[in-house]
Amino acid sequence: MSIVQEGRPATGSRPTGVPPREGRAAMWAVTALVVLLPALVLLSLLIGTGSSSAGGAWDYLVGDPAARADAQLRLAVVDVRLPRTLGAVLVGVCLGTAGCLLQAATRNPLAETGLLGVNSGAAFAVVLGLTFFGADSPASLLVWALGGGMVASAAVLLFAASGRGGGSPLRLVLAGSALGATFHGLTSYVLLGTRSTFDTYRYWTIGSLAGIEISDLLPLLPLIAVGLLTALGCARPLAALGLGDDGARSLGHHPGRIRLVVAGAVSLLAGCAVAVAGPIAFLGLFAPYAARALAGARMAAQLVLSALVAADVMIIADVLARIVIRPWETPVSVLLAFVGGPLLVWIARSSRLSTAGAAA
Repeated sequence: MSIVQEGRPATGSRPTGVPPREGRAAMWAVTALVVLLPALVLLSLLIGTGSSSAGGAWDYLVGDPAARADAQLRLAVVDVRLPRTLGAVLVGVCLGTAGCLLQAATRNPLAETGLLGVNSGAAFAVVLGLTFFGADSPASLLVWALGGGMVASAAVLLFAASGRGGGSPLRLVLAGSALGATFHGLTSYVLLGTRSTFDTYRYWTIGSLAGIEISDLLPLLPLIAVGLLTALGCARPLAALGLGDDGARSLGHHPGRIRLVVAGAVSLLAGCAVAVAGPIAFLGLFAPYAARALAGARMAAQLVLSALVAADVMIIADVLARIVIRPWETPVSVLLAFVGGPLLVWIARSSRLSTAGAAA
């Protein structure tokens, strides 16, 4: 069978070359994760670091009059736990989708969102806002982080697209790494001269969902929607790109343009995630790997599964962050790092890694 025939979708719902069992496994995985998500959301609303019990929170959620009249319960459930739960879902969906896009576009199963310089650009912008513009409120830090992440990623796209071979995986990774290192150095330089901003910056950069408000999330929803729609629109071109650049060209796609569009969507989604929770590592690496194991070669299913896996894992990590050292709270990024570090070693040593790289 030729490359063109392999890449052409069949007339039915199942793409050519994808076993029926693989499609059923992906469907069951999506169903299980969709059912699990509201259960985890409920768990997140019931458990917190405050003195409000899970039973009292349940009574409030089911509409018990006495519980609804309790101002402390309302504060705990509606003003504290609900925003951070929604934030966990949005951050997970953004990082899972962005990681899946980036790994497919670069054909690198170890790629993650920090490769485009989003985290380092956001960190540098936050330091500038704290030091020179008096940005000390959560809302202002969110704006600076989002703007810095987008500017950094736009610069990476510009550098990667210039010259011959623009938009190639190697150029994207090299440009992101170089610019990320530059922003990291500039951030350290500014921090060394302004000790007063270090404490605020340290709290932001450690990665946490504490202190999120609904008003912080609403302005990001249109941007997240654009990023997710772009990601779904890239599913078919990315599936063709999985055949190799020559295979994608034979199917009428332009590999460089595909990667630039993907990089733009990744930057938008990762920028929103960083703006909400600060830099969160490993989630954009683990979720796509799990999605590929469940969905196989189906790119659209990989995107959906990666978003769901990351959202579920993010909620679980945030719930654990509230209770591990109660009454204090652990930054969610620390818990993810404990899991992500060994996982990264396991993935790197896995025989499936070389198989994924060869297949791409």
